[in-house]
Amino acid sequence: MEKRLIIIDSNALLHRSFHALPPLTNKSGQETGAVYGYLLTLFKAINDLKANYVVACFDTKMPTFRHEMFKDYKAQRPQTPSGIISQIPITKEVLQAFRIPVFAKEGVEADDLIATICELVKNEENIKVYIVSGDLDNLQLVNENVKVYTMGKGIRDTVIYDINKVEERFGVKPEQMVDFKALIGDPSDNIPGVEGIGKKTAAEIIQKYDNIKNLYEELATDTAVLKPKVKEMLKKNKESALMSRELSQMKKDVDIEFKIEDCKFGNFDQIKIEEIFKKLEFNSLIPRIQSLKS
Repeated sequence: MEKRLIIIDSNALLHRSFHALPPLTNKSGQETGAVYGYLLTLFKAINDLKANYVVACFDTKMPTFRHEMFKDYKAQRPQTPSGIISQIPITKEVLQAFRIPVFAKEGVEADDLIATICELVKNEENIKVYIVSGDLDNLQLVNENVKVYTMGKGIRDTVIYDINKVEERFGVKPEQMVDFKALIGDPSDNIPGVEGIGKKTAAEIIQKYDNIKNLYEELATDTAVLKPKVKEMLKKNKESALMSRELSQMKKDVDIEFKIEDCKFGNFDQIKIEEIFKKLEFNSLIPRIQSLKS
């Protein structure tokens, strides 16, 4: 019988919720909108997917190996709003009450933890993984057993990316998303890519050469069949493309203590959760807690 594991990309989901919802505060003045949106999405995902297991991954404040590789990684990002930062401990408190394991590790990002967990459970029998996220960075992990569950407009509409959905939107296979990003870059993370190469051209190149390793081998022997201007841009920005690929590639071998049975969902502390929700003034969510019980 198929079992389903939800992995929550927590920082991405908090950011998305914070910006998608009107500002919310409780009587003590604590901002609560990001946590509220996070929980709305989590509750919907658990019910939609009939989840058996749930785990949450977080970023840390510390620089990662990507910052060591490229000092300008994420350099252009505005500082995280204090309203989000203040809601991270609250989110973790709620997760603890739900007995959902939380993973965070200095030197790597939540995405690397997610990729590692996907790798660790790939040989588990009948486990399907759904990554719940506020962005699409995890699409490179999609395969027959892994899908990405994300928001459409706002936070109430949801979209599930499987292999076909990724190909339909981007014109490349999920495992080629890293090479695709190596060419187009990623402004949100300040990953440079190849100057002058857009999504359409990048997709055509990846469809033709499968990956950038093959592409640059063909360029080296001058057998690549591409427009002269495109060839010139690719050759000129080779180092940038290779670095961008490395920055985009999620680590699947982070050293963590993970056991699937620790993530079994349903045996949570309902009284504790109700106390937290009353303090946060999430009164509309209290009647929904019982429906999450296994």
